[in-house]
Amino acid sequence: MQDRNFNDIAEKFAQNIYGTTKGRLRLAVLWQDLSDLLTRLPARSLRILDAGGGEGQMACRLAALGHQVLLCDVSGEMIQRAKNAAAEQGVTHNMRFVQCAAQDIAQYMDSPADLILFHAVLEWVAQPQQVLKILYDSLSPGGALSLMFYNHHGLLMRNMVVGNFDYVQAGMPKGKRRSLSPDHPLNPQDVYGWLDEMGLTISGKTGVRVFHDYLKNKQQQVEKFDDILEIEQRYCRQEPFVSLGRYIHVMAHKPHLKDAL
Repeated sequence: MQDRNFNDIAEKFAQNIYGTTKGRLRLAVLWQDLSDLLTRLPARSLRILDAGGGEGQMACRLAALGHQVLLCDVSGEMIQRAKNAAAEQGVTHNMRFVQCAAQDIAQYMDSPADLILFHAVLEWVAQPQQVLKILYDSLSPGGALSLMFYNHHGLLMRNMVVGNFDYVQAGMPKGKRRSLSPDHPLNPQDVYGWLDEMGLTISGKTGVRVFHDYLKNKQQQVEKFDDILEIEQRYCRQEPFVSLGRYIHVMAHKPHLKDAL
């Protein structure tokens, strides 16, 4: 079992994820969460790690606010796309890029990060708990983790809605074809438990695409996007909708040194 590298399908990834309504919705919901999270961190230029940062959409936005952002990705193609985006947006001076896996990033860091982003990566790695522990060790006391993962419950719900009963009864096995479908959908309770075991305090949970993917009329995803986004943002932090999101975004904080004593 190996971690996923997107070099071979980088263009497909860009078009199928960020070139669609589901990508636009994901970015909008995440940015709303991050904007709130930033208000709970020190009011200064933060040290931010975007681990598995892909094309750098979030990293560039944060760099534009004056934060110092280190972006790493195992894919050289994704790193180049992130560099191009940073140059186009004029934020290269606030960014650094490293081609490596998230679990190897510690050797490239001069100091712990105040904020770590780990978005839509955990479901692709072979040893998720090990990677989370490495990121925890790379986080400064009092720092925050922004973790988004592919939700097993959302995958189950989606397949039932479209009538894939045989697939569900077979345990929703991952096909052999290399695709954009994540390798390891995660049970939210497992992830919450891992964070708790490490000593992180969860401060917020948000479902990402809690309604969008379940619409019967897919054309409405385009024609009624603004309405869908407004409704998603209204309900995405409430249960049972959090647990039905195709992804779940968890915000968690590492104890201050005095709190850990």
